[in-house]
Amino acid sequence: MSRTIAEERIPARMPTAVYDKIVEAAQAVGSTLNQFLVQAALEKANAILEEERVIRLSAAASNELFRIMENPPEPNQYLKRAMQRHEELMCQK
Repeated sequence: MSRTIAEERIPARMPTAVYDKIVEAAQAVGSTLNQFLVQAALEKANAILEEERVIRLSAAASNELFRIMENPPEPNQYLKRAMQRHEELMCQK
């Protein structure tokens, strides 16, 4: 039998002082403890994933990247050999 998302549980143990503070915060915003914990965890997860997935460049670095993309250098011997090996591996039957 498959479980639905609403049935998933994450047990957490914490000091009483931490628990009390979280309960107080949940009450302050008018949500249940469960709602508060899920929302806080989701916000933190989204922030972490965005930080991991987004590449931030300075103006100078982005200009250099665009310059190289618009005017790529000629392939050197290492790149030519890598492209040859890739073609040999991918085109085998």
